[in-house]
Amino acid sequence: MRKLIGFDEDTFDKIKQLGRDRMATLQELADEAFADLLKKHGVPIDLRDALKKSARSAKPKSSATEHHRGKH
Repeated sequence: MRKLIGFDEDTFDKIKQLGRDRMATLQELADEAFADLLKKHGVPIDLRDALKKSARSAKPKSSATEHHRGKH
């Protein structure tokens, strides 16, 4: 899928230079940036990430109050 994204000239120049420095295409830089953004906000990037997140949330958590109850 293709979408149009606008950049100001200074930002675009810096992105192009970063691409040259890292020998990466604009698409590779965009993929990395959007993946980082999704991760930052807790949105799974792919099925593997979704399964990991689901498994973590399904694990039972022991709370501090449960530990204190056994001592009384």
